[in-house]
Amino acid sequence: MALAARALWPCGRTVVWRLGCRPGPGLSARSRAGLAGAAGNPGPAITARKGNPRLLGAAALALGGALGLYHTARWHLRAQDLRAEHSAAQLSLSSQLQLTLYQYKTCPFCSKVRAFLDFHALPYQVVEVNPVRRAEIKFSSYRKVPILLAQEGDCLQQLNDSSVIISALKTHLVSGQSLEEIITYYPPMKAINDQGKEVTEFCNKYWLMLDEKEAQRLYGGKEARTEEMKWRQWADDWLVHLISPNVYRTPTEALASFDYIVQEGKFGAVEGAVAKYVGAAAMYFISKRLKSRHHLQDDVREDLYEAANKWVAAVGKDRPFMGGQKPNLADLAVYGVLRVMEGLEAFSDLMRHTHIQPWYLRVEKAIAETLLVH
Repeated sequence: MALAARALWPCGRTVVWRLGCRPGPGLSARSRAGLAGAAGNPGPAITARKGNPRLLGAAALALGGALGLYHTARWHLRAQDLRAEHSAAQLSLSSQLQLTLYQYKTCPFCSKVRAFLDFHALPYQVVEVNPVRRAEIKFSSYRKVPILLAQEGDCLQQLNDSSVIISALKTHLVSGQSLEEIITYYPPMKAINDQGKEVTEFCNKYWLMLDEKEAQRLYGGKEARTEEMKWRQWADDWLVHLISPNVYRTPTEALASFDYIVQEGKFGAVEGAVAKYVGAAAMYFISKRLKSRHHLQDDVREDLYEAANKWVAAVGKDRPFMGGQKPNLADLAVYGVLRVMEGLEAFSDLMRHTHIQPWYLRVEKAIAETLLVH
């Protein structure tokens, strides 16, 4: 039943295959000059009161304030126009892609990809994969999920690894580069993991391949870019490994988790019954090994609570999201990982015993609003 257990278990690292293709603004100098001219050439009413320096100062201040408001309004209107143009360009690019996501609904890596696609209003079809037979991905020599097929014109790309999928698509939306070109920036590498198994890793998978102007427009500064990358990696390297030990923490929770998996997943009648009981028992014992492997506390809830509060502290009190006024890729990654626990005891405990709920609900609302608009 380890195969069935993949549905609520980190789905591993993946490889990319390519099919059918080759491998508040200040015043401008002109505004400042205008303000100086206005102050130095008073009109008749001001000249008549030339002996009153306070009145002169007040008039100059009023005129300067009016000019400042005018230029600020112009700047904000232009910024809105630029944002509208950028959104229209993104919508045009997204309409050129036909996306199909092969997934297990309860897999945290798959959930990350869905959160990204939904927030960016990218239409996609979902193919739910049977975690036992996996016949739905028989076309692929790579046998893990998520798998994203992207039809771009006459070129069909297969992208794997949730972080590569997200970085490649975001780079495409911001820069307009073709996916065929973008994928070459994330070369696969073979490595040996801590368990002595060969795995496929990717260079640059948390890095968006943008030029300086594009990066400045998206992030506003290097610190924001570095912060986003750091926490995206944290979600993959730490947060995701807290899910299984928590949802399979006790026999009762393990059974409830597999009941949820069977309901949401793609199982036959016999497969579902076997998965629910045999799988739950197997994953209860496997979760104990996972707790030891990742050096978790005796009560794994404490690790989950600490991770949630650490994330909330990193976001801080002065911004609704790590991305500022809207979720960035780190927000969407953390949200996507945690979302797979919804409806389970671990999720209820998380909302009740940490400070993460307000942030979580804000991300949920932001995604829902995007889907509503589009």
